[in-house]
Amino acid sequence: MTDTRAATQAPPAVAAAEKGSIVACTAYRDGHRLREDVPLDEIGRYAQTENCVVWLGLYEPSEELLRTLGDQLGLHEMLLEDAHQAHERPKLEMYGNVVFLVLRTAQLVAGTIEYGETHLIAGHGFVVSVRHGASSSYSEVRRRCERSPELMRMGECHIIHAILDFIVDNYYPIVDAISGELALIEKEIFAATPASEKIERIYRLRAQLVTMRRAVSAMVEISNRLGRHELPVMASSIRPYLHDLHDHALQVDEAITDLRERLASAFEASLLLASARQNEIVKRLAGWAAILAVPTAIAGIYGMNFKYMPELEWIWGYPILMAFMGGTCGYLFYRFRRAGWL
Repeated sequence: MTDTRAATQAPPAVAAAEKGSIVACTAYRDGHRLREDVPLDEIGRYAQTENCVVWLGLYEPSEELLRTLGDQLGLHEMLLEDAHQAHERPKLEMYGNVVFLVLRTAQLVAGTIEYGETHLIAGHGFVVSVRHGASSSYSEVRRRCERSPELMRMGECHIIHAILDFIVDNYYPIVDAISGELALIEKEIFAATPASEKIERIYRLRAQLVTMRRAVSAMVEISNRLGRHELPVMASSIRPYLHDLHDHALQVDEAITDLRERLASAFEASLLLASARQNEIVKRLAGWAAILAVPTAIAGIYGMNFKYMPELEWIWGYPILMAFMGGTCGYLFYRFRRAGWL
């Protein structure tokens, strides 16, 4: 840490921005809540207090607010720039003794998957969670942590684990929803629903799974790195919990892989069934075209304006031609019906 943690008075513009951007700011000591609503200009002092950790929750903070926070905690300017911007790729970076995590969050809103980001900034004595876009509030995570003071004594590493675990838990309902919709598609795959409609549904689900897998794969990699590498804010006592988190992320990743394979199979089955139905239609049309070709050919011949056609003056010509056309068409219909074309 640098000496820039010294308390400074927040300017009025920042103070106004705090009201909408700061969700919660709580100080904990020895696993118990020490103070709620810690002012922004006192975070540095609490972070330097022995056995004390400050958890600051932000939602789409302004650049001025983050700059003030950086002055309090001695944060690198590149870290602050990344924390202010959304649409960052998931990653884990180190800025001296400060860990910076970018995670993709997902939640179901009215049956639609909406994605957001959570940026975690953690150093000795502080954790800052920055939410962008669609993201559930971490108030439930705070309450869960406060109910387990023996785990909160681990400090910032337990808070990081609790947030990561909450994000992974929110992946499960989405996977279950996609799995349920896929089960309906598999039941209807042999129904008379137009193939184009099924293919559109399958394509939409596959696109959702591609985006979902990017978020989950990043979580698998980040949780693995947190559990295997020595990081300044990660105590050895948290490693079993991080390994469990990694297992959960792997389960979600494997479930997504399984869903993608099932969707690929459903997609292929839809195309094969559509092709089979198209072949059936083509065979029916070809059969009827062959049957109608006989009377069409005879009618075309006798419709020509030739004067000398013996059959025109023969009294049995018309009945015989009609009988011939009917018999030939009936024979062709019989043969096509036996072949399964009609």
